[in-house]
Amino acid sequence: MHYIWMFIVGIFTGLLARFLMPGADQMGLLMTGLVGIAGSFIGGMISGLFSKPADGSLLHPAGLIMSVIGAMILLFIVRHFHLLA
Repeated sequence: MHYIWMFIVGIFTGLLARFLMPGADQMGLLMTGLVGIAGSFIGGMISGLFSKPADGSLLHPAGLIMSVIGAMILLFIVRHFHLLA
């Protein structure tokens, strides 16, 4: 159940990132979800640079805002290097 919830939140995060970054993306719902999930990990790494994660955890949990920022960074990289073309 955890993976289904993570994918649903990833879709929402990816859609928000695609909405906030103008431009055409040729990706479907699956890729949008994967971008959102990867963006959450990137956002967690960025927030881990500014505040220490909880004891015993490897990654800092990213909130929605940091997840969207991480997804936007990933979208920029994908567009810049034409990885989905």
